[in-house]
Amino acid sequence: MSTETPGIDPLLALRAPRDPACDVFLTGTVFLDIVFTGLDSAPVRGTESWARGMGSSPGGVANMATALARLGLRTSLAAAFGDDHYGEYCWDALEQGEGIDLSMSHTVPGWHSPVTVSMAYEGERTMVSHGHEAPAPTVAVAPPPTEPAPSGPAFPRCPPRARAAIASLAPGRAEPWVATAARDGALIFADVGWDETGRWDLDALPDLAHCEAFLPNAEEAMRYTRTDCPRAAAHALAERVPLAVVTLGAEGAYAVDGRTGAAAAVPAIEVEALDPTGAGDVFVAGFVTGTLADWPLADRLAFAGLTAALSVQEFGGSLSAPGWAEVAAWWQRIRTCAGQDPAALERYAFLDDLLPTTARAWPLRRAVPTIGFRQ
Repeated sequence: MSTETPGIDPLLALRAPRDPACDVFLTGTVFLDIVFTGLDSAPVRGTESWARGMGSSPGGVANMATALARLGLRTSLAAAFGDDHYGEYCWDALEQGEGIDLSMSHTVPGWHSPVTVSMAYEGERTMVSHGHEAPAPTVAVAPPPTEPAPSGPAFPRCPPRARAAIASLAPGRAEPWVATAARDGALIFADVGWDETGRWDLDALPDLAHCEAFLPNAEEAMRYTRTDCPRAAAHALAERVPLAVVTLGAEGAYAVDGRTGAAAAVPAIEVEALDPTGAGDVFVAGFVTGTLADWPLADRLAFAGLTAALSVQEFGGSLSAPGWAEVAAWWQRIRTCAGQDPAALERYAFLDDLLPTTARAWPLRRAVPTIGFRQ
C-alpha cells in the first residue's frame, strides 16, 4: 500500500517534455523480508521466543526503491525475481503496491527468492539471510552494433535514461552500467559498505569518478580519508566528488559541496527508534529527492534526516519508508506541541511550500503487508 499523498510531485516545477520518463534508476538484490517484532529481548540459545507481531515485505534493494517511490519519484528497478511464491509476492507488492517500474526486471525460472528473517528488539535488529546469487547480471551495457546481443530471458537491457541512479560501491569492482548511466546524463548517488580487505583506498572504488554524491557513514568516511574527524573526512571527500555527505547516526549529518566549498550540518531528530532497518536507504532517498528538486544543501540534509527519523519509528525496511502523508502529519503535529524550540522548527519551514494545508492525524495507521492474505 503506497503512502504517497496524491498531488505531491517534488519535481513538478522542473519537469519538461524532453525530460527522462524515469527519475531514479537502481539495481540490486530483492529479498523477502520476514520481520518479527515485539520481542522483549534477544533470542536465547535453547529456548523458544514468541514475537507479538510479524510482517512480510520486499527487502534488500526494494527498501530504497520503495522509499524513493513513496516520495513521489518515478522509480525504475532492475532486479532478478524468483519464480516462487515469494518472488511473485515481491513483484506484485513493488509494481502494484508502490508503483515501481519493473520493466527492467525479470523472473528467473528455477531460482528461489533470497530471504531475510529480521528480529527487532531494544531498538536493534538481528538478521539471518539465505539465498544464492542470481544466475545472470541484472544490468549490462549494450554490445556494440556489430556484435549480436546474447539471447534468453536473463539478458538485461541497458539502464534507462534517468535523472539519477543509485549505486553501491565496492573495492575493486566497477559496474559498467554506472558509467553508461552517467554518460547519458544521470546523477550518480553512491554509498559504500565495509571494506573487508582493510585497505580503505578510494582509488579502489573506480565508479567514484562517475558520482555526483558519495554518502558514507562517519566510520567509513574517516577510514577512507585517513582522518579522525567526520567533518574533516567530508571536506577531504569533497575533493573527489561534487557532493560529500557523511552520516553521523544520532548526531545527524554533515555535507560539503565540492564545487562551491559550502558546508551544512543538520542535527538528528530525537525519536524512539523501534527498528533501524532501512533507515540508511530512506536517508539516501530523501537526499536524492531534495537534490533533484534543487533545494538548498541544508534543506536536503534536514529532509533526509526527517524521513530517516520517521522510518525508525516503524518496524521493517520497505514497510517503514515514509511518504508525504507521514511527513505532512509530522509537520502538522510538531508545530502544535508545547515546548518546541522555534529555531529548531525553523529548520523545517521549507516544508510549508511543499505540503498540503491539511494532513491526516498523527500517528498514522500504517499498512503491514503479508504474504498470508490476498485482497
